[in-house]
Amino acid sequence: MSEKKISAPFLHLSRIIAGSVFVYSGFVKGIDPLGSAYKFADYFVAFNLEFLEPSALALSVVLSAAELLIGVLLLAGVHMAITSWAVFLFMSFFTILTLYIAVNDPVADCGCFGDAIILTNWETFWKNVVLMVFVLYLFLKRRLFSPFFNKPFAEWSTLLAFLLIILGISAWSYLNLPVIDFRPFNIGADINEKMDVPPDAPADEYEIILYYEKDGEEKAFSVDNLPGPDWEWVRTESTLISQGYVPKITDFYIESVYYGTDYTYDILNDPRYTFMLIAWNLEKSSVRNSDRINRLAEWSAELEVNFICLTASPVSQIENFKTETGASYNFFHSDEITLKTIIRSNPGLVLMKNGTILGKWHYRNIPHADELKGNLLSYCLEAQQKSKNNLIILGYLLGLFIILAILRIVRPAVNRKA
Repeated sequence: MSEKKISAPFLHLSRIIAGSVFVYSGFVKGIDPLGSAYKFADYFVAFNLEFLEPSALALSVVLSAAELLIGVLLLAGVHMAITSWAVFLFMSFFTILTLYIAVNDPVADCGCFGDAIILTNWETFWKNVVLMVFVLYLFLKRRLFSPFFNKPFAEWSTLLAFLLIILGISAWSYLNLPVIDFRPFNIGADINEKMDVPPDAPADEYEIILYYEKDGEEKAFSVDNLPGPDWEWVRTESTLISQGYVPKITDFYIESVYYGTDYTYDILNDPRYTFMLIAWNLEKSSVRNSDRINRLAEWSAELEVNFICLTASPVSQIENFKTETGASYNFFHSDEITLKTIIRSNPGLVLMKNGTILGKWHYRNIPHADELKGNLLSYCLEAQQKSKNNLIILGYLLGLFIILAILRIVRPAVNRKA
C-alpha cells in the first residue's frame, strides 16, 4: 500500500480539525468585531503600543476574516497549496506569541475564541501546540492535494466569494449587534441571578506565608507554625492556590453621578420596565438618533416606564452631552468595561424588567416611540424573531461549508499519481 493512500485519511482529519477550529475562531470574532477591537486595545496598552489603538477595529476585522477564510478554504479543500502555507505561517506566529503571553501574562484572557470560550493564556498556548501538529502535517503533505476545481479561476472566484461573505458578516455585526451574543448580558439573562454567589459556593483558598526575623536571620513560617515572641514579624505573602466560585457578572453597579449613592438593586428589582441607554463614553457617543432617544424617553415618562442612561463619563461630559442633545433623563455611573460588555454600541439601548434583559438595540436601530404602541414585550418578541431569521441565514451558509467539506472527502482529494 502506497504512502499516499495511507496518509489520505490523516490528511482529511488534519484538514477538517484545523479548518473547524479556524472557522469557529474566526466566526465568533467576526460576529463581534467591536469585542475583538477592545481586546486588541488591551494588548496595545499592555505592550505600551497605545498609538496603535485607532487601528484596533480594522485589525480585528482583518484577523477574524483571515481565520474564517483559512478555515473555510481548509474545509472546502480549495487552493490547498496556498492555504497550507497560510495556516502554517499563521499558527507558527501565534504559537510563539501565545507562549510569550502565557509567560508574561499581560492580559488575563487571550480572546482567541472571543466571548464564546474563555481560555487562560496557558490553555491557549497548549491548544495551539496541539493544533500545530495537524497544521504541520498539512504543510508537509501539501503537494499531495489535487485541485478541487479544474481551472484556477474557479478556485480564486471561490476564495473571493467566501471573503465577501466573511466581510459581510463582520460589517452587519458592526452596524447592528452581534447575531449571537455570548456575553453574560444576553437577551433573557437575569442580571440578579448572574451576580449572586450561592451560599455553599467554594471560596478562594490561599497559602499564607509569614516572614519573621531574629538576630539578623529571616525565616518563613506557616500560619500553623508561628515562632515565639522573640521573633519580629517582617512581612506576609499570600498565594492563591485554588480559585473559588466567580459569578458570571462581577462589576455591574449603578451609582449616582453626583453623590455615589448605590441604586443597583433598586433598579434591578423594579417591577416596571426600565430602558437603559448605555453610553460608556459620552464624548465618543454617536448623537445620530438623539431626537429619537429623547422622544422615547418622553414616551416612557408618560407611561411610567423608567428611562436612564448609564455611563462611565465624568459629570462635566454628562453636562456637555445634555446641552448638546437636550437629554432630560437621569444619568448614572457604571463601570466602563462592563458597559462595553453589555452592548456593542455607543450608545446602545437595553430594555429590562425585574433585572431580566428583554431587548437590546444598536443606536442605528433605536425603536420609534410610536412603534412600541405600549406593548414592549410584544415588540421585543418580534425583534427576537428577526434575530432568529438572521441565524437561519447563517445556518444555511454553515451548511454550505459542510457540504463542500463532505464533497472534498467523497471526491478524490489526493493525487493518485506516484
